[in-house]
Amino acid sequence: MLVIEKDYQMQLELILSRLKEERQKANMSQIELSFAAGLSQNQINSIETGRNIPNLYTFIRICDALNIRPEILFSPTDNQRELARNEIIALVKKYI
Repeated sequence: MLVIEKDYQMQLELILSRLKEERQKANMSQIELSFAAGLSQNQINSIETGRNIPNLYTFIRICDALNIRPEILFSPTDNQRELARNEIIALVKKYI
């Protein structure tokens, strides 16, 4: 496997896990999301588990159903931001 394919796979997994995280934050089940997005529960499950990669239209429909902007799925999570913040604080303290 080429390095770029590994990077692509890692990015895809991150986006799909963020999608699931946002669904759970919205307190929606896969069935509720499927109804709201006009998709089947099987489609939502296949997307969240990475067995199916949604096209742009489906992706936008899911984001609309979750009432989120698509770019949220490409941004670091609150936990990742907190970890980065703590690393920066530790480095600053180390060199002050």
